[in-house]
Amino acid sequence: MDVTISDAIKYIGVDDTTIDLFESQYVVPEGVSYNSYVILDEKVAVMDTVDKRGMEDWEKNLKAALGDRKVDYLVVQHLEPDHAGSIARLLELFPDVTLVGNAKTFQMFPQFFDIDIEGKTVTVKEGDTLSLGEHTLTFVMAPMVHWPEVMVSYESKEKILFSADGFGKFGALSLTADDDWACEARRYYFNIVGKYGGPVQTLLKKASALDIAMICPLHGPILKENLGYYLDIYHTWSSYTPEDKGILIAYASIHGNTGVAAEKLGEILREKGAEKVVVSDLAREDMAEVIEDAFRYDRMIVCAASYDGGVFPCMQDFLLHLQAKAYQKRKVGILENGSWAPSAARTMKGILETLKDVEIVSPVVTIKSTLKEENMAALNELADAML
Repeated sequence: MDVTISDAIKYIGVDDTTIDLFESQYVVPEGVSYNSYVILDEKVAVMDTVDKRGMEDWEKNLKAALGDRKVDYLVVQHLEPDHAGSIARLLELFPDVTLVGNAKTFQMFPQFFDIDIEGKTVTVKEGDTLSLGEHTLTFVMAPMVHWPEVMVSYESKEKILFSADGFGKFGALSLTADDDWACEARRYYFNIVGKYGGPVQTLLKKASALDIAMICPLHGPILKENLGYYLDIYHTWSSYTPEDKGILIAYASIHGNTGVAAEKLGEILREKGAEKVVVSDLAREDMAEVIEDAFRYDRMIVCAASYDGGVFPCMQDFLLHLQAKAYQKRKVGILENGSWAPSAARTMKGILETLKDVEIVSPVVTIKSTLKEENMAALNELADAML
């Protein structure tokens, strides 16, 4: 895997193509990359390590890049195990290495490692610099993007932003070279970073003062061209502004009847001229992808069967995920199904009402068991309200 950055800055990351679930919850059919970099100057600095799953190949890449040189500094931008998992091995290889992090980094470090690093650290704060020779790193604190110890680093000679988890995406580099960036970057952002829009906005304001020619994230491809696009789309995502006009219909159906109603509602919306309609089965589709669509579009309709005096569990799970990720600034419609005591709408509305700037439109549609001709007027009325 050939990833070119510059003569002095080398990519030493690895692909993981055998992982089934990233963070034990997100399906990654095309794997994921763990990115790590080394800056070769008068002093040598490694920018983060990789998950233990990729440590062996990472070590080979590191040694190949170093030749007969040693590592002087390890910059720890993020302590999450998929990036810090090989720190102990680096310290075995280079016992004299100096760890560079912020106060929170070293406060949390003993939670992950039983390693004595006393006298082997440099603690940096906002705006501090580290000279490697011709290359100088400036450290920018990025707390809660998406952990409290996160920082990013700007290298001024080559104008590179080492962005930690910012601008990351799912997908092994060897398998996704020609893929659209935004699709898996969007799913990554809203499911992992999405709750922390405010801190991301703060980081983007800091980044706007930097002359950036390249972004090197900890997952996904190095971004070298059209950087304005990536910065703009991150602003859209982190401000919770809908990216596209469209309607997500997310449904939870026990025996298929609620699904029939959801599909019919989708047909009606398309016939009435909706810009985009996406219909998703919460019981079967990737939850993270449906959450991605919920944030992508400006409107959503939730359709669910009543269940045990509440709502069918996959719908409740979906809405609680949206609540946890700070879903907001959207218009939402509700359709419920109940054979004898409809309760889904009440339960869904109870969660939706806790969300910021979410407008619940009328009417709330109730069907009993199966969609009937008598329900069509209400479906049309809901469709008109969503349009």
